[in-house]
Formats: sequence, C-alpha cells, structure tokens
Amino acid sequence: MNLTQFNLSYPQSPPGHAIDSYGDIQVKDPYRWLEDPNSEATKAWIAAQNKLTFSYLESIPSREKIKNRITKIWNYEKYNIPFQKGKRYFYFKNDGLQNQSVLYTLTSLEAEPKVLIDPNKLSEDGTVSLSGISVSEDGNLIAYGISRSGSDWQEWKVRDVETGKDLADRIEWVKFSRASWTKDNRGFFYSRYDEPNESTKLEDTNFYQKLYYHSLGTPQSEDVLIYDRQDKKEWGFSGKVSDDGSYLIISVWRGTESKNLIFYKDLRDRNSQVRELISEFEAYYSFIDNEGDTFWFVTNLNAPKDRLIAIDLKNPEGENWQEIIPEAEETIQTVSLVNNKFIVNYLKDARSLIKIFSIDGALIRELELPGIGSVGGFNGKRSDKETFYSFTSFTAPNTIYKYNLETNQNEIFRQPKVDFNPENYEVKQIFYNSKDGTKIPMFITHKKGLKLDGNNPTLLYGYGGFNVSLTPNFSIANLVWMEMGGVYAVPNIRGGGEYGEAWHQAGMKHNKQNVFDDFIAAAEWLIKNNYTNNKKIAIFGGSNGGLLVGACLTQRPELFGAALPAVGVLDMLRFDKFTIGWAWRSEYGDPANPEDFKTLYAYSPLHNIQPGTSYPPTLVITADTDDRVVPAHSFKFTAALQAAQAGNNPILIRIDTKAGHGAGTPTDKIIEAVADRFAFLTRVLDFNY
Repeated sequence: MNLTQFNLSYPQSPPGHAIDSYGDIQVKDPYRWLEDPNSEATKAWIAAQNKLTFSYLESIPSREKIKNRITKIWNYEKYNIPFQKGKRYFYFKNDGLQNQSVLYTLTSLEAEPKVLIDPNKLSEDGTVSLSGISVSEDGNLIAYGISRSGSDWQEWKVRDVETGKDLADRIEWVKFSRASWTKDNRGFFYSRYDEPNESTKLEDTNFYQKLYYHSLGTPQSEDVLIYDRQDKKEWGFSGKVSDDGSYLIISVWRGTESKNLIFYKDLRDRNSQVRELISEFEAYYSFIDNEGDTFWFVTNLNAPKDRLIAIDLKNPEGENWQEIIPEAEETIQTVSLVNNKFIVNYLKDARSLIKIFSIDGALIRELELPGIGSVGGFNGKRSDKETFYSFTSFTAPNTIYKYNLETNQNEIFRQPKVDFNPENYEVKQIFYNSKDGTKIPMFITHKKGLKLDGNNPTLLYGYGGFNVSLTPNFSIANLVWMEMGGVYAVPNIRGGGEYGEAWHQAGMKHNKQNVFDDFIAAAEWLIKNNYTNNKKIAIFGGSNGGLLVGACLTQRPELFGAALPAVGVLDMLRFDKFTIGWAWRSEYGDPANPEDFKTLYAYSPLHNIQPGTSYPPTLVITADTDDRVVPAHSFKFTAALQAAQAGNNPILIRIDTKAGHGAGTPTDKIIEAVADRFAFLTRVLDFNY
C-alpha cells in the first residue's frame, strides 16, 4: 500500500532562501527554518508529519500483533551486574515491563533486597530516568543523577541508603559527568557547565566545563572549583578518586577523539595543586588503579590495540614507564584489578575473550566462556576475592555470573527466563571483502532451516564510528524479527573499535567513505549469497548509525528495500552548530576547514538528495527533546527527501515526544517504536506476520 491509496500528500514544507558560502561554493539550505523547534511553523510541520505517519502505521494489520508479541516476550525479569560498597550490595532489576529499572540494596547476597530508588515513581509516564549513580565508600550514601525526557542534562541528589530519604543536597547543570566520592564519605567531585541564560546560544551551552567538589550539607553555590581552563573552552574534565583515597585523577577530554590528558591532585594534602602527568593530546589513557605512587593505565600510545603500563609519579618521564601487559593480536576493551589480578576483556573478531594476569603481567589463565558472545563487569577492589560479570549473545539473554578468582569457580548468579527456545536459531560469523579489499566480519542470525532463496526479509544494522564496537547482544526486538522470518545481520565496519584505533581511524574524517563502502558491501554480500534481494533488505542505524543509513540511502538508493535512519547526524555542514555537536569535529572534521568541507559535502546525506530520484521506503526516526543530535537533522532531511522523491514509495518521519537520544527511554515507548518499525517493514518489504 502506498501513499496515494490513502489519498494523503506530504505536509507542506515551503523552501526558504538560506544560503551559506564555503569558499567559492554556495550551498542552499532551504529548510533552515526547521532548525527552530519553537516556531509555530515547525510545530505545525511536526504535527502534520506525525498525523500522516501514524495514520499510515495504524493502518497496517500486523502492527498490533507485533506489539503484542514484543510485549509478551519482553515481560521477564532483567538483572544488572551487582556491586559492593562497604557492607552492602547494589543492583538494578526490572520486573519485566517496568518503564525504568529499579535500584535495590541488600546487606548480603542472601538477604531480602530493599528498594533504594524507583525511577518509575519520579514521573507518571516513565520519562524521568536515572542517569548515573555513585555510592559512598562506606555504602551509606548514594549520589544519583536524574534525566528528564531523555535529556543529557542531569540533576544530582543524595540519598541516605538506610532511611531511603533524600538529603537537602541538589546539584544542577551537570552533563557528561559522574560523581566520585572522597574516602571520608563527606563529599564528591563532579563536573558541570555554567547555567545557560537568555543570551546563551544553543551551540554555546557545552563549552567551559568545570570540575567541582561538593561538600555534603552545603548549597551548590559553595562548591569548591577544583579545575577549569578559561583558555580552553572545549576541554572537559572527569574526576575519579583512587581506591585508596589518596589521589584525584583528572582525565581531560577534548571532543570525542581517542586522546586525553591526565592530571592529578594529592588528596592527602589539602593545599596540593593540580599537577600535570600527561600533558599532550597524543593518545588515550584510562586510569585503572594505583599502588602508592605507581599508577596503572591502559593506553593506545604506540599500541593501536592497547596495552597496560605503569607510571611512577616520582619518575614520570616516558622513558621510565613500565609495560605490564603488551599489545596483543586482540583488542583490549577493559581492564580491572581484582584480587590483585588484572582481568583483561579482549575483543577477538568482535567477540569477548577474557584473560587473567598477575600483578606483574604474567598470564595466569583464560576464562572459559559459555560461547561466542559479549562479556561485561569484573568490577571490584584489589582485596576482593569474588567479582561478577555478565554474558550475552544474539540468542542468550544477559546472564550474571559470580566468579571466585582464588578458586577459579564460576556459578550462575541470575539467569533470566525468556519465552523462546535458543535452539531454534543459529548464529554465524562470516568475513567479506569491502570495496577496497578490506576483510570485514559480519554476524548473521536467523531461524534454523532458513532457505537461501534470495527472498528473506533482512535487517542490516550498523554504526561505524567513534571507536564503538558492535558485539553479540541479546535483543527482544531482534528475536521477534527473527520469529517473523527475518534475517538480522551486523557487520563490524570500519570506524568502530573492533580492531583497535587503526580500525577506528580508517573510518573517520577523510576516511569516512570507507564506512559506507563497508556497509554497502555487506548488503551486496547478503544479496549475492541468496539471503535476500534488493527489495527485501532494510538498513537501520541510530545516531552516527543514522548518518550511515542516510549516506548509504542517498548513495545507493536502488540497493535497499527500506531505510530506517534514527536520530541521525544528517546535515554534515551544520552538525557543529548545536549543543555538543562541536565535539564531533574530531571524528568528522570541521566544515569550516576547506579540505574537511570537501569530504563532508561529498557524503552529507542532506546535501546529496537528488530531485527526481526514486528512493526506497524510508521511516526517519527522531525525538522532540533530543539534545544530543537535535531533531533538526531529521526534520530537514525528511522535508528534502519528500520534495525530491519520485514514485510512490513513502517517506515518513516518526517524531517521538518527551524523548531524547535513547538513554532512559521508557519500556512502553521502546515497545511502541519497535512495533512501528517492524510493522512498516512488513508492508514495504511485502511480507506477512
């Protein structure tokens, strides 16, 4: 069914006259007016687009059936990895369909858990979520951040764990920050921005982050400024107190690049100044732990797949650094120090591999895992004997394990019961060649017995940027898609972190076209190998993955049966004009730089829409309060694509309300969105459920 059968036309999107000059090139921006979310014209456009989109979606017979099945299978207990502070344990749990997971505490693993924070009671519609927590060293206090409607802005409060009552402390204008308590439990460090005022421009709200110390029982106005740099407006600061309480380690970040500085402050001396340890943006350093004046870091300096080093503060020069665990063939994801052993989580061809080393770097053992999947956790202190970790895969729900490092004993702590049989599905990993011959891995999951007749509805998902690795992960949405007869495919394209920093750099800035070529080659492989055809394959991705989908959609419109770009970065000439967009220049380049402009203009989805082209059915997805990737990207892209479209393939936009970039989205909104996506695909890919 197409739009003409509804006797509907696209809402009016009158072009404006905005033009920008980039050297000798004049670039029209006819839908600039949609950048103002508060204008009456934009509000009317949003209302009309949603009316059109939901009238289309609501007419699809399978929509309610899909929603009911997702809801039914979603309804199972979900646990997060527990952790210990003082004499208490803490963990998140969702009973099944709760909009937000609830934080529990208990005095032993056998004790009766007590609700500590239930975010579902913070709003009637579930749109207020916990954005972060930090428990004091004695386990008696918890600082917690809340976010409203998915915003990156956070408000932090403090709760007494025993009584469950909030203290008077209240911290505002926090973004991209956590809290880190001092050893004496009297306060914590955090980072914030200045309070915006009426003259603050949207693009100026995320500059000049400052690091503060908050003392319990005092107003925020009395918080102590620990560090800021008025000469470096793009610098941000993340403060972490060492486990022994002796040092504040300050990671200095600049945008999203995989490089940072390391400063520190001696907390044993009240009058100590912040000192620089790593003072050049040449590599990435992640603080793991310390023993006195010896600091352990994971770094990619001279090691694109990372290594573990030790730096002695008494002799901090580079020539005195000690390599503890050298770079390996596999890529290091995380390192933790528990029971005086380094637990290293590696990626080997995008799947987890766990190795345990002694304090001096000698390999002790490799941890046996249940299968091919993704592992997280291993938190704890050097003195702990036990730790917890999670394992998940495409067909295995997130299972929590308790692991004893002294006896090497593993036991299941929490295992969910989901209404499906994993034996009915199969997962394989293949490798294919991209346009330039680079070998790319891809996971393919589907029901057993799938006929390779070239006619299977296929969902190809990707990201390809910011050093983010896509590893096997259990998803109710993907499970239902496979129940419907669909194939789910995830290629580990360049721009991600699956093979270290070199893999990341091969898909950023002037190399960004590699990302799109890798994704296009994945679609071509699936078609060539008879999984699907160009009328049955849909592409999906969010945020930077939305850019991926938008670029591939405009470069190869004939290759895809449908496209679902979600909360995407789609205007590559103005992405840095909004909120935190300036920070992505390190990934994409600077539109004001002539050489970067050429690259960005060449693939920018908005600027490569060609009038009179037949584009595949497209459902653009965004949210009205997304302050990470502002919805103007999706608005302008949709308006331009609707104006250019030839033929009857629908170009629709789904604009969620009271929602942001994705974090903290209530369960009911997630289920609605998945049902709408899949219902759309059943119609435009022409298959039944």
